[in-house]
Amino acid sequence: MKSQSVKPAGNRILFILIFVILGFIALQIPVNTLAGSRVKFTLFDLFVPVSGAFLGTGLGIVSVLAMQISHLIFHGFSGVEGTSGLKFLATLRFIPTVFGVWFFAKREGRLLIVPAISIIAFNLHPIGRGVWFYSLFWLIPFLVWPFRDRFLVLRALGATMTAHAVGGAIWIWAFNMPAAVWISLIPVVIMERSIFALGISASYILMNNILGHLSLKRLLPSGISFDKKYILKF
Repeated sequence: MKSQSVKPAGNRILFILIFVILGFIALQIPVNTLAGSRVKFTLFDLFVPVSGAFLGTGLGIVSVLAMQISHLIFHGFSGVEGTSGLKFLATLRFIPTVFGVWFFAKREGRLLIVPAISIIAFNLHPIGRGVWFYSLFWLIPFLVWPFRDRFLVLRALGATMTAHAVGGAIWIWAFNMPAAVWISLIPVVIMERSIFALGISASYILMNNILGHLSLKRLLPSGISFDKKYILKF
């Protein structure tokens, strides 16, 4: 059951700004590097998917965009080579995350069209058809959907695999990565996305309890919600 502040003692815009700053900081802390590329996953990938659950889907997505823009302004386009780098920055860092945020925040069955389209797009590519079994990962959001409200880790797993599906579909068309590389990524994806699901769950519980504490102190702005179900008892 979600709770929401009725008499805010804080400023909502300031709160969202703080959230964006935390996301920007998370973007600077690498967690893993994608095999076959120089792409780095960061704490951002563990922290940001929960934003829509607290801020609302719309503001959660806007905050993700603000984090990405802040990151680009801070770093510029140093190290970005040619159009491939620009494609990555414009798509693989922003678009997949948006759908992860959307999946985690919403309880709408129509969301499942996202991994469905990703599977189709991946298999329409000549290389993708040769490694069609890789796209079976993206059936996971369908499998966990009935249990997302009962088990936080499955909700997180569905979110991170939805983001992975969108990223995979974009990546294969943007960069034509060889079939051998996709096959080699299978055990990496299993380990990586399991860690991401646990990390997203931990981030959610942490933020949920911080917001619950702020609510008790009457410091939580209106429109910012938390879930009493995940408030830890001390």
